[in-house]
Amino acid sequence: MSWTDERVEKLKQLWSEGLSASQIATQLGGVSRNAVIGKVHRLSLPGRAKSGGAPPQAAPRATARNTAPPRAPNFASRVAGRRPAAPPQSTPSAPRTAGATALKQEVEAVPAARPRSNPDNVVPIMKKVALTELTEMTCKWPVGDPTQDDFYFCGCDAKENSPYCSYHAKLAYQPVSDRRRAG
Repeated sequence: MSWTDERVEKLKQLWSEGLSASQIATQLGGVSRNAVIGKVHRLSLPGRAKSGGAPPQAAPRATARNTAPPRAPNFASRVAGRRPAAPPQSTPSAPRTAGATALKQEVEAVPAARPRSNPDNVVPIMKKVALTELTEMTCKWPVGDPTQDDFYFCGCDAKENSPYCSYHAKLAYQPVSDRRRAG
């Protein structure tokens, strides 16, 4: 199919009326939707007019997003309209000042809770085995960077039907409940 002057004019007319490329291809016959799109692009026609006018606007639903009061246009008016927050009861706070002054608050440092040690979770002394020394009964837990000379495998006695010793098996195979809590 070739684009005759008549077909190009019909394409321009249908395009300006807001028909889609598929509808234009159907009316012209013998051309695909992509051929119409390509011709419109080569003719540098403006964006397709929307057929049927503007769709009616739906009434906005009341959501938490649009029920909040409108934001102030600048920082000064936001600060002026803000209520002072109640200071926390457990820690003393420094007096607040206005403007861009840095505020200092005294906060007590609470030491982080130390993880409880589990007597069943004993870190084994690794035998530092090379790849060529691994057997079916040795732990194949890699240690270090494989591209470096000091790379090795654990080498401890592996559990039956497992590539790892009991310590590394606990690291590699976490129960589903632990994975859900951690993630």
